[in-house]
Amino acid sequence: MGKNYKEIMPSITTFIFDVDGVLTDGTVTVFPNGELIRSMNIKDGYALKTAVQEGFNVCIISGGTNEAVKSRLRGLGITDIYLGAHNKTEQLDEYLDIYDINPENVLYMGDDIPDIPVMKRCGLPTCPKDAVPEVHRISAYISQKKGGKGCVRDVIEQVLKVQDKWSNHFDAKFD
Repeated sequence: MGKNYKEIMPSITTFIFDVDGVLTDGTVTVFPNGELIRSMNIKDGYALKTAVQEGFNVCIISGGTNEAVKSRLRGLGITDIYLGAHNKTEQLDEYLDIYDINPENVLYMGDDIPDIPVMKRCGLPTCPKDAVPEVHRISAYISQKKGGKGCVRDVIEQVLKVQDKWSNHFDAKFD
């Protein structure tokens, strides 16, 4: 087996996340007019915004196409959002090429079968507690939080703490 996830965290420069089952709990409410509503965790949002402010590359690659999700993520400062991604490795390759990112420096969090090819190419494959067993097997880190319930905050906070970039946001405010 390769390195322990704690040994990889210091070299992470890039976070890539799936949406459904990672940033959401994977449930969709369908309204009579056909509109689909998802819920996102506010603590995950805070961590995403903090990662962007600290200069990390943050990208979303999702098979879903919800414009409200895109709007929410843009509001957090995320500009690289690939929706409707049916072959996620194509978007991964494009993103890594545009920003000249080494896959070894990427933390990817996914929860289901379509995420596996991307996870296998990234330096730190991670997943929520409630990911499918196939994803659990290839993850270097399994969050104790479920999808949509703080798993994104969990991994971002750990990486930022290891790199001494987490407490920067509180020390001045609470001295």
